[in-house]
Amino acid sequence: MNRIVPLILAVALFMEQMDSTVIATALPAIAADLHVGPITLKLALTSYMVALAIFIPVSGWIADRYGAKRVFRTAIVVFVIGSVLCAVSSSLLSFVGARFLQGIGGAMMSPIARLVLLRTTRRSDLVSAMALLTIPAMVGPLTGPPIGGFITTYFSWHWIFLINVPIGLVGIWAATVFLPEVPPTDPPPIDFLGFIYSALAASGIVFGLSVISLPALPPALGIGTTIIGLLAAALYVRHARYHPTPLINLSLFAKPAFRASVTSGSIFRIAAGAIPFLMPLMLQLGFGLSPFQSGMITFIGAIGAITTKMLAPRVFAAAGFRTILLVAAVTGAATTGVNALFHPGTPVVLIMGMLLVAGFCRSFFFTGINALTYAEIDDGEASQATATSSVLQQISLALGVATAAAILEANTHLTGSALSLADFHVAFAIVAALSLIAVVPIIGLSPDTGANISGHRRTETAENIPAK
Repeated sequence: MNRIVPLILAVALFMEQMDSTVIATALPAIAADLHVGPITLKLALTSYMVALAIFIPVSGWIADRYGAKRVFRTAIVVFVIGSVLCAVSSSLLSFVGARFLQGIGGAMMSPIARLVLLRTTRRSDLVSAMALLTIPAMVGPLTGPPIGGFITTYFSWHWIFLINVPIGLVGIWAATVFLPEVPPTDPPPIDFLGFIYSALAASGIVFGLSVISLPALPPALGIGTTIIGLLAAALYVRHARYHPTPLINLSLFAKPAFRASVTSGSIFRIAAGAIPFLMPLMLQLGFGLSPFQSGMITFIGAIGAITTKMLAPRVFAAAGFRTILLVAAVTGAATTGVNALFHPGTPVVLIMGMLLVAGFCRSFFFTGINALTYAEIDDGEASQATATSSVLQQISLALGVATAAAILEANTHLTGSALSLADFHVAFAIVAALSLIAVVPIIGLSPDTGANISGHRRTETAENIPAK
């Protein structure tokens, strides 16, 4: 396996992860500077996710039509331009718009990176390649909180987005020199009506659920937008049944491994998307810590994630996808629930220890679930499988932010008081219970599911040894 390819592709994931963790840490400071509340500013986080949800479905078609390498480099350029515009934003509207532009670039970077990896890697090496792809990406969460907290505390939050400029330039150069060419194919004409339906569905649901809990906008707007999104989703399902080459191929869900991985992964990602939003806010607003202090605490989770990548190929080969995913999901839910017990008197070492274990479990889960997605996918279905799984991943992460903010907002209304530590405790308990539901789709899988990727083989027992 050519190890340089996943490392180059990981530049895209590095910038995205760095960006998301930096913003989460700096959220209160940005909100204060833009004269809005921290929960209101989540509109900027949501706008990024909305852009991803709209444009990811067409990323596979664009890569097939114009060449994955060319589109990947262009996407990095768009993301960097959006980062610079974020840095010079002086209002909520301009910041939200810049984040949306970043999302357009991100919509092409991450799924196309996975598509290139899939098309240049043998299936037996896919778990190792996925692990390598995400090692540098884990450096984003590792460096994002302390760097973002340091810059926000001692300088200005505007500068945190400029970090993406040198990273992006290195990524463009490395992709140009080392990334293999993935020749464009001759895809069928784009499903334009399907794109309209999917864009309305994804953006309507994500934006609508966010607005419902957004103090700056009337809840009726959020409810109406959500209904429009759901209706568009129903229209897309009907459209896809009759279109010969739909933008998102729903027939992929007939494959057990794909269906289980996407469903379980989406549920678990809702919880994963809520945690980066909740934890920095709890440490700063509930514990009274500075952005730098909270960043130095939360970065520990990325260390656990990086450690996982070294072990993942051997562990999945030894025990198989089903067993490891079940253990990782249950343990991840438990470590999320523990956050509901933290208070200002809790030893920092204990908090960091639990965050370390949580990062370890979540990374194991996502490494496995991402590889399992392609266990039953052939080369002709790779683009659509990548686009479908990617858009659902981003919608789930966006719903995580929306869910967390909605819980906090609902609690403040019920108690009639300002945002408090107790509200964060309730949010973490609910998010932990939600993440536990992710085990349901995995339970029904065979222990040998995905063995062609993991290399796992069950040991024969007396019951299945042929009689002589």
